Amino acid sequence: PVFAGMNGSAIENFSCVIYNIFLMNCTWQAGRDAPADTQYFLYWQNSRDEEEMECELYIKDENCRNMGCIFQNVSIGTEKAYFLVNGSSKDSLIQFYDEYIDLYKI
Repeated sequence: PVFAGMNGSAIENFSCVIYNIFLMNCTWQAGRDAPADTQYFLYWQNSRDEEEMECELYIKDENCRNMGCIFQNVSIGTEKAYFLVNGSSKDSLIQFYDEYIDLYKI
C-alpha cells in the first residue's frame, strides 16, 4: 500500500529556505508517534530530467536523528522540485512524506 507504516510516524513541518541563491536548507520534525529510534532520509529531484539524490549533509538533533539537510550549489529551475523523506525503525514501518515545491517561489 502507498501509505504503509505506522500512523503519525511520517515527518511533520517540512520546509525549505534558499540562501544566496545556491544554498538550500530543508528542515522537518519527527512524526509525533514515530519510535525513538526512527532515522529519516531525504531525497530530492530538481527536475524530471535529473536523478534523485540523497542529502549529502544532514542536520542532526541531540539524539543524532536526521532533522534537516543542507544542499550546496542548488540550481533553481522553473519546474517543481520533488522531495521525499522516508524513515526506518527496528520497531515498525515508517510512513514516508513527499511534496513538490516550486523552488523559485521560496
